[in-house]
Amino acid sequence: MSVSKVNIEIVCPRRPWAFRAPWLMPVLLAVLCGLLAACSVEAPEGVEPVTDFEAERYLGRWYEIARLDHRFERNLSAVTAEYAWREDGGVAVRNRGYKTDKQEWDEVEGKAYFIGEPDVGSLKVSFFGPFYGGYHIMALDEAAPDYAYSLVSGPDRGYLWVLSRTPTLPEDTLAQLLAMAEAHGFPMDELTMVDQSANIENTSRD
Repeated sequence: MSVSKVNIEIVCPRRPWAFRAPWLMPVLLAVLCGLLAACSVEAPEGVEPVTDFEAERYLGRWYEIARLDHRFERNLSAVTAEYAWREDGGVAVRNRGYKTDKQEWDEVEGKAYFIGEPDVGSLKVSFFGPFYGGYHIMALDEAAPDYAYSLVSGPDRGYLWVLSRTPTLPEDTLAQLLAMAEAHGFPMDELTMVDQSANIENTSRD
């Protein structure tokens, strides 16, 4: 695992800072731990990324069906993710969603690179500077030419996404994916189902 080095420099005043601000060390340690966690790219223990993965079939648009919610996706509906090749051999990432609390669309662009061999569905993704997080594909619909669904884990069991090529996913397929996630220790009681009604309407017009 590659971890970016974080240097914290403290300029000491005439009196030792530790005596003037004894609360500062726990704060600095918490920040440092947060930065290191943000750089975690390995799959959670017990989670095996898919093999025989074909990136070309994974490119294009995906609809987010369900997720474990986080600050960066809170209040987002109609979420989509689009993947395309970058000139440097990586994958360009564009995530888009509608912020229901602000009544506006939100979009963010990032980049992804394979952690190991390109036929293993395990990548590191960055939306902010040198900080990467793991993106590990646990399950795919192998029968579909462009993969019909994807179950994705982040760097720990607090991150999970169910993706589909269409704004809806058959109930039995969704149930199988969620059962797989639960069997791997993901907290299904915290799962958020994503409102894709806006994309369903747009798709029906096409």
